[in-house]
Amino acid sequence: MKKHNFYAGPSILPQYTIKNTADAILNFEGTGLSLMEVSHRSKEFVAVMDEAQQLFKDLLKIPEGYEVLFLGGGASTQFAMIPYNLMKSKSAYLNTGAWAKKALKEAKGFGEVVEVASSAEAIFNYIPKDYKIPADADYFHITTNNTIYGTEIHHDMDIDIPLIADMSSDIFSRPIDISKYALIYGGAQKNLAPSGIAFIIVRKDILGKMDRHIPTMLDYQTHIDKGSMFNTPPVVPIFAALQTLKWLRDQGGIDAIYKMNVDKAAYLYNEIDTNPMFKGTVVDKEDRSLMNICWVMAEGYEEYEKEFLDFATNKGMVGIKGHRSVGGFRASTYNALPKESIEALVACMQEFKSLKS
Repeated sequence: MKKHNFYAGPSILPQYTIKNTADAILNFEGTGLSLMEVSHRSKEFVAVMDEAQQLFKDLLKIPEGYEVLFLGGGASTQFAMIPYNLMKSKSAYLNTGAWAKKALKEAKGFGEVVEVASSAEAIFNYIPKDYKIPADADYFHITTNNTIYGTEIHHDMDIDIPLIADMSSDIFSRPIDISKYALIYGGAQKNLAPSGIAFIIVRKDILGKMDRHIPTMLDYQTHIDKGSMFNTPPVVPIFAALQTLKWLRDQGGIDAIYKMNVDKAAYLYNEIDTNPMFKGTVVDKEDRSLMNICWVMAEGYEEYEKEFLDFATNKGMVGIKGHRSVGGFRASTYNALPKESIEALVACMQEFKSLKS
């Protein structure tokens, strides 16, 4: 039976990435050595790092003045690195979910943090709007896609202070105007690579303005100066990231992937909206995520939640159980997920309805 992988992260990767990485683990670039045991200073791996950073820039059309970094520690380490490097006295955060809340909490150790708006009172099922960003804040932080709650900011904000974005789960899923952002970061384990690295896109002119001492490993400039090679980088995830970037290029780039993502999401949302047994948790369609689609049993059908989960699991649907904090169901529809998997999930939902009608 074919398995359809809807895990939220670590999550589905292109077969191209998996095969090429597996091959390199056995024999990297014809060296007769495993990717896991070669020096990160070898010419073969230096070429991997250089190509990955350049292809990252090419695919996202990153303008001059920015650098791409691959660092250990995941996105969670960035929650502290960002205020360490950029916050003099005040920052502003938009609270749209669990990860935004964690980022905000870390920043409080560096000065005043203004929570400009929050959707916590509605279990984060919408993106706040019509809030005021303090003009004297050192930066404004947003989380563009919320994996637990299924909301997403689909536009690039145009604001007067540096804009920082956690794009862990929607990077490469849609076109981005990088010039609107001072720094973009995220964990790799959604749309890029296995867990183990974070990517950072940073505009260089925002750095070097802190009076405080910044520990060497937590200073972005350290890693820019050394090309992400100040310490031994996570070589396997970086190699895998390069494979995914090549795969994205071969699919036609970000514009082509975006069209596929819109099509996949529309297909599943349509079933959620029209099947009387289910209902979406994000009512405002403009706030609905293309990457993490959340739903629950409709009123009157709540008793069938476990039964539907078991039914879908037996049909090969993997990872559709909602996050433990909210329950229900979640289908993560990242770039590598084929529409075939969405069609299989929709067929499950329709078949279950027929069985219970």
